[in-house]
Amino acid sequence: MIRVLLFAGLAEVAGASEIHLEVGQGPLSIETVREKLSLRYPAMADLLGKSMAAINQEYANASDLIRETDEVAFIPPVSGG
Repeated sequence: MIRVLLFAGLAEVAGASEIHLEVGQGPLSIETVREKLSLRYPAMADLLGKSMAAINQEYANASDLIRETDEVAFIPPVSGG
């Protein structure tokens, strides 16, 4: 099971700032985690696609692999004035 941290609008859609996902067989890619979250929370799919991802507090690419003990975070874009 991996720990997934969600920030800003993503946390609002999920109703939580932290959720857990089953890894199953072998490691998952960031892109696979995005797909799983989009299926579970369809309302976050668009924002999730625009969000930066991090594994263990280091920015990650869509193809980077996540192991069961890793922490994953999704940070949506921020705008302000």
